[in-house]
Amino acid sequence: MNISYAPFDFRVRAREPLIMPPYKGSMLRGGFGHAFKRVVCAIKSKECSDCLLHQKCIYSYVFETPPPVGTKIMTKYRSAPHPFVIEPPHDTRREYHEGDEFSFRLILIGKAIDYLPYFVYAFDELGRIGIGKGKAGFTLLDVRTDGEITYESASKTLKPVGATRLSIDNALLMHGDPGSLSDEEVSSLTLSFVTPTRILYDHHLTLDLEFHIFFRNLLRRLALIAYFHCGEDTSSWNFKELIKRAEGVTVMKRALSWYDWERYSGRQDTRMKLGGFVGEITFEGDMRPFLQIIEAGEVLHVGKGTAFGLGKYAIKDSERG
Repeated sequence: MNISYAPFDFRVRAREPLIMPPYKGSMLRGGFGHAFKRVVCAIKSKECSDCLLHQKCIYSYVFETPPPVGTKIMTKYRSAPHPFVIEPPHDTRREYHEGDEFSFRLILIGKAIDYLPYFVYAFDELGRIGIGKGKAGFTLLDVRTDGEITYESASKTLKPVGATRLSIDNALLMHGDPGSLSDEEVSSLTLSFVTPTRILYDHHLTLDLEFHIFFRNLLRRLALIAYFHCGEDTSSWNFKELIKRAEGVTVMKRALSWYDWERYSGRQDTRMKLGGFVGEITFEGDMRPFLQIIEAGEVLHVGKGTAFGLGKYAIKDSERG
C-alpha cells in the first residue's frame, strides 16, 4: 500500500505590522479556507452538500471530500480527512514588523498534489486579503520543495513536482503478520508529540494515552486517506488483528500534559476550544508490526485538527535488538 505526498515550504514577508496567536495553525488554516473558496468556488452562496457541482468541485474535494458515487466501503463516513496538512512555524512569536519573514509547511496528499497551483494562488490571495488582527497583508515570496524552488513570485513560474511515497507492507495490513518485515526486534519506542494532539476514544478526548488508542486513530486516518485520496482498496485490511496486537503494547513512561488553545470560526461565528496533549510517551512491547504505520503518521499527523497542524509527532528513540 502506498500513500503519496509532497511537502512545500512557503516563505512570506509581512507588508505591515502583523499580530498572530502563539499557535498559528488555526489562523493560517482559517484564512486559507476563506481565500481558497474565494478563488475556486463557482456558487459561493450555497453549502457544498446542496451544490450541483459538489462531486466535481475542487473546493468540495479539498474541504468536504464526498465518498465516491456507488462506493460499497467506508459508507458511514460523510467526508474524508482533508488531503492537506498545514504545519505552522514552531515558535510562539506574536508580533511581526513590516519586512519580517516567516515560513510554514504545506503537505499535500494523493490527488491534491495535482491542485498545487490552486493552493499557491489561494495563499497569494490570502496575502492580499490580509490575516490576523487588523487584516495585515503579506507577500508570498516563494515555495520550496526539499530546498529547491517550486514557485517564485517574482517570475510567477511554477515548476512541476514529484511525489514521495509512504509504503506499508500489504501482508501486514491484510493479515496482521509482521513476518515479511525486518527481523530486527524493537522492544520500546518513544514518541514526542510536538503540537497539541486531539485523540478521541469512546467519544472523549484522552490524555491518559494507551498505545492501542493511539494506533486505532492512526490506522483509521491512514485507511481513510489511502481510500479517498490515493485510490487504494482498504477493504481487505485486517484492522482487528492489528488492533489486537496493539493491545499487547504497554506504556513504560508517560510525560504528557494538556495544552489549551482556542480558535475563532468565522463559518460558525463562535470561539472553539481545541486543546490537546503535548510531551513524550514511551511504549514497551513488540513494536515491529507498527513501525511502518507510525513512520507514516510522522508525516501525516494523527487525531483531529490535522489540517491546523495538530497531531504532529516524531519518533524520538527506540530500543532495537
